Amino acid sequence: MSQVTRRKFMKAAGAGGLGAAAATVAAPAIAQSAPEIRWRLTASWPKSLDTLYGNPEYLAKRVAEITDNKFQIQVFAAGEIVPGLQVLDAVQAGTVEAGHTALYYYFGKDPTFTFGTDLPFGLNSRMKNAWFMHGGGQQLMDEFLRTKYNCTGFISGSTNCQMGGWFRKEINSMNDMKGLKFRIGGFAGLIMQRVGVVPQQIAGGDIYPALEKGTIDAAEWVGPYDDEKLGFVKVAKYYYYPGWWEPGATPHYIFNLGKWNELPKSYQAALLAAGQESGVWMTAKYDQGNPPALKRLVASGAVLKAFPQDVMDGCYKAATELYTELSAKNEWFKKMYDHLVAFRSDQYLWWQVADYTMDSYLIRYRNQRA
Repeated sequence: MSQVTRRKFMKAAGAGGLGAAAATVAAPAIAQSAPEIRWRLTASWPKSLDTLYGNPEYLAKRVAEITDNKFQIQVFAAGEIVPGLQVLDAVQAGTVEAGHTALYYYFGKDPTFTFGTDLPFGLNSRMKNAWFMHGGGQQLMDEFLRTKYNCTGFISGSTNCQMGGWFRKEINSMNDMKGLKFRIGGFAGLIMQRVGVVPQQIAGGDIYPALEKGTIDAAEWVGPYDDEKLGFVKVAKYYYYPGWWEPGATPHYIFNLGKWNELPKSYQAALLAAGQESGVWMTAKYDQGNPPALKRLVASGAVLKAFPQDVMDGCYKAATELYTELSAKNEWFKKMYDHLVAFRSDQYLWWQVADYTMDSYLIRYRNQRA
């Protein structure tokens, strides 16, 4: 080391130690790789739903922690920036950078969107997670979003199999479904139309008053934990299961493609990691909260009933007919449907061997002491 260089180095060290000398070199590179970024995220949920709305709140908190508060995401509930059913439009247009929604809300644009949330009679939550993370589902959906809607995204957790909804009158056969004005989310309404139901697409916060006034005859949302919060038992006492249209429903994070591409790779990684973590948090919260909520609902007067067999069979037949028709005229739908059906076949081959057998045994004997 020359005398001049040594003298300058020691002078820097004397002013603030060797760390200060190193910082003089390192600070610009660090600052460049970790810029301060502020995003807005609009959700399809009211704040009262601490599961669904809590998911993006959790994500925003974790992203801030991971990036030392350099990347801040402000979360907005449905209606604060755009209505709950217009999240995709806002993200696609760049009105906001990010959204948290159920992609099947946008089936009117393209029925392929349903695969981002749930295909009726499709995959349960574990199968859905496996399909997206390891089975090719993520790549297919992301290709669809990027190619046609200027977005990218990923699933985040699951509600698990949902309930079939709240009905003001008892359902004894398929005939009782005919003419019913039924609030049902997304794509499943197309199947319901085929069996005589009149589907209604209504955002979560607007369902209760519609049921109370008799504007609709029945409504589904998610399951006991959320349904209790929304108070449906007060205006419709018959509570049906299962929600065959959502055997493993997954909410979706979507990001404006241009804004996503502008992010440092480390921030993209932070979003993905926080989204997976928030999804695990949400699913666990449903698993923990649904059993006691169901008990409370029954104690409050809910009449718990399974859909009659002819309703299940009739809806399954209508669903498969619709999928065949859509596959014949929509190449994106056909690509994802064929891929999912093949994956589902192998998954249920395995499921019936271990999980189903074990669960069935414990369900039969759950009241006996171990």
